[in-house]
Amino acid sequence: MPEVIFGRGSLKHVGESCLRLGAQKVLIVTDNGVIEAGWLEHVVESCRDAGLNYACFYDVTVNPKDIETEKGATFYKEHECDAIIGVGGGSVIDTAKAIAILVTNGGKISDYEGVDRIEIPLPPLVMAATTAGSGSEVSQFSVIVDTTKKKKMTIISKSLVPDIAIIDPQTLSTKSARLTASTGLDVLTHAIESYLSIAATPMTDVYAKNALKLVSQNLRPSVASKFNKDAKEQMAMASLQAGLAFSNAILGAVHALSHAIGGRYPMLHGDVNAVLLPYVMEFNLLAAPQKFKEVAELLGEKVSGLTMIEAGEKAIHHVKKLSEDIGAPQRLSEMGFEEEMIHEISKLSLDDACMITNPRDVTFLDVEQLLKKAF
Repeated sequence: MPEVIFGRGSLKHVGESCLRLGAQKVLIVTDNGVIEAGWLEHVVESCRDAGLNYACFYDVTVNPKDIETEKGATFYKEHECDAIIGVGGGSVIDTAKAIAILVTNGGKISDYEGVDRIEIPLPPLVMAATTAGSGSEVSQFSVIVDTTKKKKMTIISKSLVPDIAIIDPQTLSTKSARLTASTGLDVLTHAIESYLSIAATPMTDVYAKNALKLVSQNLRPSVASKFNKDAKEQMAMASLQAGLAFSNAILGAVHALSHAIGGRYPMLHGDVNAVLLPYVMEFNLLAAPQKFKEVAELLGEKVSGLTMIEAGEKAIHHVKKLSEDIGAPQRLSEMGFEEEMIHEISKLSLDDACMITNPRDVTFLDVEQLLKKAF
């Protein structure tokens, strides 16, 4: 687990955080959205105040690609950096981590797909999250698109846990309602999947349960208003705790499928999760009815007198209603997914590391059926 600096205005601590890790010249990885919102200026000012030299790399897109990480690694070396700051959402932070792998370990980022393939320690990493969604600022994950195979690679290693994570809820005030909804549903998916994971522990359950409560109470008001500071702060905390949960318990079939889809289509990760989550929950209910009942209670549903299956069904309905209320997509087809891709996506998803910890065994035919239902 990284050192965590949480609270309004905490972005000002980025520079001193790098200084404490021994940095002299940092690579700041970000994207155009962060720049347009004005948050990069705060980070640059913090670096200047700390007396740090810096270089900025912002060639990062939604669903970051292997070629972007290679460009970033070259940029890092050309500017003789010795530490990395990531400022943004999951795409930026995953890219920053992948750059860190390449500058110390060499090769191609595809060499590190899978679990524990990083051998050489990474440079100091300070990650400032600005979306309340991915949880990547505290996780051991980096997800990068392999542009040759057109699939998302899941890289998992304790080496990828940043040294310091900075979560400033003020950065959420510049997000659109659309992005707030998408990233918030990603948080919900992280919390549910990590809670149901076969690798869950009493520690990860605490984080996942807290995140579930916070999302159910705060996502709607956070989407409704950019100026609801309390809702933004609670969603930032939900993202942080869900990130700590899934970093240790891993995830499930929703993420295995969304990784496969995200490698082929430039869709928002949270949107894909939002569509898939209810269908995967219906599939998994048989495997963990007691936990599903607990999920329903955590989401605020009244389950007294209900069987575990009936309570679990209320949890699924709650998730569907929340998604509808905040305007998230409800079908894969409305996002541009093509029915003829179901067979190929089904094959790709079964190779994803997240499928291993799904609570119910998943076959190729199961995945095809799930995608057909979600289409």
